[in-house]
Amino acid sequence: MKNWTHLGDAPIPGSGQSLSLYQGKDDFFIRITSGGGELMSTRKHGSEDALGALPCRRLKNAENARVLIGGLGMGFTLAAVLKEVGQGAEVTVAELIPEVIEWNRGPLGEHSGYPLNDPRTKVHVGDVAKLLRGKRGYYDVIALDVDNGPEGLTTTSNDWLYSSAGIIAAQESLTPEGVLAYWSAGPDQAFHDRLRRCGFMVEEATVFAHGKKGARHTIWLASLNG
Repeated sequence: MKNWTHLGDAPIPGSGQSLSLYQGKDDFFIRITSGGGELMSTRKHGSEDALGALPCRRLKNAENARVLIGGLGMGFTLAAVLKEVGQGAEVTVAELIPEVIEWNRGPLGEHSGYPLNDPRTKVHVGDVAKLLRGKRGYYDVIALDVDNGPEGLTTTSNDWLYSSAGIIAAQESLTPEGVLAYWSAGPDQAFHDRLRRCGFMVEEATVFAHGKKGARHTIWLASLNG
């Protein structure tokens, strides 16, 4: 990592771990300070783009869509949603770690087009679970990318979102024609089945992290009306 500049650290609430942001010549990446590889990179965001775009493309009317994104990351999912919805849309992004928001408002944001500056964007600093519990029948799309998938990597507090109780809370927050989407580093048949047991019809998409090569990630698209 001699060619990378360490820009800062951010504690992950409830985990005893931190995220670290690094900058290279032309890109950035974030990793967990306690070890492991990169969590996300400005060079590899194909599946983050898909998490934002795919559920929005299922909407019959995206002009005034209300979208909730769980996890800001490097801003690519938010940017993808904003490209798919209309000028009357409301897009709320919930991010637990304040430093991640500040990183996106800084030079990191250039890579995703500074989507936090879009007037349709609303930022909630805190747990997306609070928003899921707070509104019924409100969101047309809920897109969740808060961890590595159903098998949490960063914090066990994320486990609730992948539990039956969390799935039902998300379901109750959706409009009747709404779409619930989850990002994961890989497939998980048990979670796929859990979505189905909660009453969803489920499509599982496999998306490359970058172009048409390298790691493949999983996106579940769940709806009550196909």
